[in-house]
Amino acid sequence: MDQQQLIELAFTAADNAYAPYSNYKVGACVLCKDGNHFLGANIENASFGATNCAERSAIFTAYSYGYRKEDIEALCIVSYGKKLAAPCGICRQVLCELLDHKTPIILSNKENTLVTNIDELLPMQFTDEDLG
Repeated sequence: MDQQQLIELAFTAADNAYAPYSNYKVGACVLCKDGNHFLGANIENASFGATNCAERSAIFTAYSYGYRKEDIEALCIVSYGKKLAAPCGICRQVLCELLDHKTPIILSNKENTLVTNIDELLPMQFTDEDLG
């Protein structure tokens, strides 16, 4: 699957977002090395703290099917916003643990695309090594 197909799948997921409070729809797609993919959308809640972001929805689904960080080829996160939808702090912490640190993370909107990774998005990470 090429990058554009991954972006299109993530936009399909964004269309399924439940975002009645922010009206900010985000979609994500986890691509696994065996060709399988998992979609996620942001799902809001009136309490906001119970909201789940698209990238966590997608990666949690992949893990629920038995995939692990070594099985993941790429993660794509998209929004219809004017700026690229970068992961929030909670998502960065989750991705730090559940992705290989060099796994490409593709951020896209309808105008721009940026390929990065969790090491660039979250320097000085807190990991299991800190629990020593």
